[in-house]
Amino acid sequence: MEKLKSLLEEKVAQYNCSAFIQDDPISFPHSFSRREDIEAVALLASIIAWGNRKMILRSGNRMFHEIMHSAPYDFVMSGEWESLDDKQNIHRTFFVADFKYICRGLRAIFMRYGSMEHLFTGCTTWEGIERLRNEMAEANGGFTTRHISNPVSVKGKPGSACKRMHMMLRWLCRNDGIVDLGIWKAVSPSLLMIPIDVHVARTARALGLVSRKQNDRRTVEELTAKLRELSPEDPVRYDFALFGVGEAGEEFMENLTNTI
Repeated sequence: MEKLKSLLEEKVAQYNCSAFIQDDPISFPHSFSRREDIEAVALLASIIAWGNRKMILRSGNRMFHEIMHSAPYDFVMSGEWESLDDKQNIHRTFFVADFKYICRGLRAIFMRYGSMEHLFTGCTTWEGIERLRNEMAEANGGFTTRHISNPVSVKGKPGSACKRMHMMLRWLCRNDGIVDLGIWKAVSPSLLMIPIDVHVARTARALGLVSRKQNDRRTVEELTAKLRELSPEDPVRYDFALFGVGEAGEEFMENLTNTI
């Protein structure tokens, strides 16, 4: 474990750097300074953070700067989004109809609580995601959206890994002074769960950190438990290492695993 920790810390130092921001969706919340803007952008940017990263950045720029006029919180609260064409595409399967759903839910949350942070306070991150889904549904006639995954087990099937929501929480709760913004203070980084995607999962399995083949809630819990053994106060710091190494490619992965 000590050798593994040393290796991962080396990779954290390599990837958890300011250069990471430019080509990552976290660049969007970094573009704003007002807390409400950062929250709205973090949620929307995390929702579209799947697929080709260049496409994600193009879609985000169009959404935040063209559609929302570089004033996301004001745009959400104004209700201007109601006049948009539902069929307009924003990013892959995320259309204006979906965008309106999120804006409607965000406006209700801001009006009721002032901040999404309230939903994640005094509970697990899984429970916070469930609360967020429920608040969104309440503001939208009881309907849930596929764009915020369900962390709850359904008919014996484990809940979703909720990768994008856990990534958003990393952005908002973890303050490394470099990449993650850490504007929320009520949620300790020690409580965060690893955002697991194909890159993180591939690296974690190659390093023997997880045994499960599925990328679901149980796998997230298994991997995060292992990472807490290495860093109890900040387990998701290793997201940078696992993601960066996984994205570097199979040949690099083989060389890496041969060193431990």
